[in-house]
Amino acid sequence: MKVVWSPLALQKLGDAAEFIALDNPSAAEKWVNEVFDKTELLGSMPEMGRMVPEMPHTNYREIIFGHYRIIYSLSHEIRVLTLRQEQTVNPPHNKRLKRDCQRVAFPVPLSRGGCSCCV
Repeated sequence: MKVVWSPLALQKLGDAAEFIALDNPSAAEKWVNEVFDKTELLGSMPEMGRMVPEMPHTNYREIIFGHYRIIYSLSHEIRVLTLRQEQTVNPPHNKRLKRDCQRVAFPVPLSRGGCSCCV
């Protein structure tokens, strides 16, 4: 199955990578590659992530990577919707998470290295 990233997810990935790069540029590059590796697994195992607890009756799923939640949806392709840094589930963030999942624009086919954070 094809994995497609939304512009919002790419922006959040880039923002996180830039923050990590302030202290350690090589760690930021490694982290981005690991995020892409993790999401590429979804192509062969689309249901490996759990249902998003805040939205149990939807096709939204998530995989946890460190302190980040990678939110995606299942349809004829895997759509990575957003990336969220979470230490704990915080109820005020639930509305923002739902909004992020609903407002993404598609399609954005992307291969590794296609976003500004990987340049």
